Amino acid sequence: MSKTIVRQLLDSVKAQGRTSLTAPEGKQVCDAYGIAVPKEGLAGSAAEAAKMAAAMGFPVVMKIVSPDILHKTEAGGVIVGVASAQDASKAYETILKNAKAYKADAKVVGVQVQQMLKGGQEVIVGAVTDPSFGKLVAFGLGGVLVEVLKDITFRLAPATRADALSMLDGIQAAEMLKGVRGSDPVHREALAKLIVGVSQLVSDFPEISEMDLNPVFASKDSAIAADVRIVVDFAQKPARYRPPEAEVVKSMNRIMNPRSVAVIGASDEPGKIGNSVMKNLINGGYKGAIIPIHPKSAEIMGFKAYKSVKDVAGEIDVAVFAIPAKLVAGALTECGEKKIAGAVLIPSGFAETGQHAMQDELVAIGRKYNIRLMGPNIYGFYYTPANLCATFCTAYDVKGSAALSSQSGGIGMAIIGFSRSAKMGVSAIVGLGNKSDIDEDDLLLFFEQDPNTKVIAQHCEDLKDGRAFAEVAKRVSKKKPVIMLKAGRTSAGAKAASSHTGALAGNDKIYEDVLRQSGVIRARSLRDLLDFARGIPVLPTPKGENIVIITGAGGSGVLLSDACVDNGLKLMPMPADLDAAFRKFIPPFGAAGNPVDITGGEPPLTYKNTVLLGLSDERIHALILGYWHTIVTPPMVFAKIMVEARDEMRAKGIEKPMVASLAGDVQVEEAAQYLYEHGIPAYAYSTEIPVAVLAAKYQWARGAGLL
Repeated sequence: MSKTIVRQLLDSVKAQGRTSLTAPEGKQVCDAYGIAVPKEGLAGSAAEAAKMAAAMGFPVVMKIVSPDILHKTEAGGVIVGVASAQDASKAYETILKNAKAYKADAKVVGVQVQQMLKGGQEVIVGAVTDPSFGKLVAFGLGGVLVEVLKDITFRLAPATRADALSMLDGIQAAEMLKGVRGSDPVHREALAKLIVGVSQLVSDFPEISEMDLNPVFASKDSAIAADVRIVVDFAQKPARYRPPEAEVVKSMNRIMNPRSVAVIGASDEPGKIGNSVMKNLINGGYKGAIIPIHPKSAEIMGFKAYKSVKDVAGEIDVAVFAIPAKLVAGALTECGEKKIAGAVLIPSGFAETGQHAMQDELVAIGRKYNIRLMGPNIYGFYYTPANLCATFCTAYDVKGSAALSSQSGGIGMAIIGFSRSAKMGVSAIVGLGNKSDIDEDDLLLFFEQDPNTKVIAQHCEDLKDGRAFAEVAKRVSKKKPVIMLKAGRTSAGAKAASSHTGALAGNDKIYEDVLRQSGVIRARSLRDLLDFARGIPVLPTPKGENIVIITGAGGSGVLLSDACVDNGLKLMPMPADLDAAFRKFIPPFGAAGNPVDITGGEPPLTYKNTVLLGLSDERIHALILGYWHTIVTPPMVFAKIMVEARDEMRAKGIEKPMVASLAGDVQVEEAAQYLYEHGIPAYAYSTEIPVAVLAAKYQWARGAGLL
């Protein structure tokens, strides 16, 4: 059994107190998992090396084998292109001499003699252990270029064959693998098999912390790893505690949609957080029981007050904390004894200020009593279907289907402000703060089954458990779009590592690839996060990739075309019959093709007719409209006829995504808002945002398998 061989090998390495495997041990591991490596043997003398090389067939590569020499080339421990028995004998002596000079006390096991691989593309296949995502498999260009070009892609391990094949297309040099300038394409299945084998190996044996196959020679016939490096770490971190999903959903339902809310630290005094929370619960229209908790007051804002949650007769679902940090642990214990489902911890002064022990104490209390903690150091949360504003911010009442969360309070305020200004309907806005307990995947589990939520948008600075998030997101994103703004893209991420793959594992590249693997749409900016959350639920799902731009301004058409290329959208090559059909509506000096340029002086009917044609032709799957402000077709006239055209086609059962870019004076702002309110995402003064929103809808539809 393959696993038994690897287990015995690793036990032996552990017993010897080593942190890496020798090359022959690496070959044994690869053989056990069907990972192709060259013919090779271990020589203990110059004569043995010569005999072994002759049996293998020249040329051969010879390498030092020493647990104390990890970087063999640096030590002068590698000689390539050995072409005869005499050269093999000489190379053996040279390698030993160089090893001695490099590290006098290095333990030398012998010299590896290996079949020399010729031709093919040099690539790297590897694996790393990420603190958040756990085991990851990597693929990229190999050989000497690997650390210069850093052209590498990652997936969660174990990876499927489909994941592995997507990795071959996921590097910038993907075209090189397909064969360029007369070179042969690589054997994709052989490479995919190698990637899957490595990913399965590191999943089966978590103590393998890093692994490199570099270079792998990928030719039209095979993919063979010329060099194997395996680094081990036997001090495994305990897995992060995760309650069962059914328990999470049960608790989150009580927290987000409670029948009763206690405010610990409620106050009559304006300017106090406990006063703001009370006001928001009342002014927001919450219909459940509001229970103020205060050590002295008998009544607060017309509600009977209690000294402790334990003095309240009925069940309490959630408690909002508005008391100083040092008092939280005591009050939280009482909440636990009262069997309250969730604690919304507004107070700051915990891990964010270096007070880790105080925060750890809260986590221990939460775990003991099965009370879920939101925060600490948060603004609270909103859940509009329940008219619940459990926050010190301002009451929010524009109901809709977007659920948003943020790790940062400042970003949370930006979300609230944008949502209000853009009249974006939300189902929830949630602050996560220090994420001592409840994090992004808890929210995903709640919103997955929440009938009021159609799109989930999350801002995060780090994922405490990236693997748990990815596993949940992979399922949820098939049903509802999940958007993430990952802050800290530019941090130096890469750590000092013992392998090429480890050194290349910059934090952001891992997020980029794993989020894509999980079907998550990545927002590049706060504005993207907000625009995607607002626009994706409004747009119908496209049925295909063909997009047509219809514009009244040539300049807008060029910029919209650029934006399509930037966002991976496909402009439809215009068939001759459709080209002729569009030309019937536009002046001779206009341009058909794609973009369709109707020119600026055209009356409203031209806009309407060309859009009706675009919507009615089955070959076109989405429209991008470029409007130019003219006296012939003023902004609101344009907006109204576009909605009319869309409604006429909808009445015939035809619906396609449409977005609009409006160029003009300030009146275009009102027209853009009108279009948006009537289901056509539209933006004044931007050609980039409407295309990015359409692209986000496309990315989701592709990931969910709907195209």
